[in-house]
Amino acid sequence: MTMWCAVNRITPSGRVLGEAERISPYEALYAATLGAAYQLHLDHEIGSIETGKRADFAVVDSSPLDVDPLAIRDIKVFGIVVGGDHFEAPQIVK
Repeated sequence: MTMWCAVNRITPSGRVLGEAERISPYEALYAATLGAAYQLHLDHEIGSIETGKRADFAVVDSSPLDVDPLAIRDIKVFGIVVGGDHFEAPQIVK
């Protein structure tokens, strides 16, 4: 949801808040991964999938770089991998 907010900047009422402050899906993905790791001085350990780094990532049904920016929040998470261990996302019954 954080990526969706940064890319679209739409308030709950539907108003665009600071249109000039929107960032691209690529910039939002970077900010949530390697950019965040850099801010924590942990980019040598986390933030990207590379040999020698921790295997922490989400398994999703679509790339946020390939869907319409408004559809980013609809991307389904199948699970996460933390330190090489897989955890399935809980099923939500409606």
